[in-house]
Amino acid sequence: MINQLLAGVHIAAAAEAMTLAAKTGIDLKTLYDVLCVSAGSSWMFENRAEHIVSGDYTPRSAVNIFVKDLGIVTSEAGRTGAVTPLAATAFNLFKEAAEAGLGLEDDAAVAKILARKSGAILPGMEERT
Repeated sequence: MINQLLAGVHIAAAAEAMTLAAKTGIDLKTLYDVLCVSAGSSWMFENRAEHIVSGDYTPRSAVNIFVKDLGIVTSEAGRTGAVTPLAATAFNLFKEAAEAGLGLEDDAAVAKILARKSGAILPGMEERT
């Protein structure tokens, strides 16, 4: 459960970073290469941001899995009185992605939700949104 909290938050953060980069005109492949050797990197960033850069949302781990897992995290946090604002925010993003029909896509597809809200286009969004 704790691992999934971290994984889900890392995926959401990676999606946010890549969307901000796209919106500001930063080349995503160059950014990805730089961040992979920088302090802000994580295994999840390196793995999932590559999906965003390539525009490949073929599910390796689906959005719906993190709706389930972060639902467990936030439920357990609520039950115990723990405060988990980052997990709750990530959970809401994954739920929104699932509700938008992205539930069976790769969990990196949460970036599409942020891109749509930001008016940004990510690789792979032109054909499959």
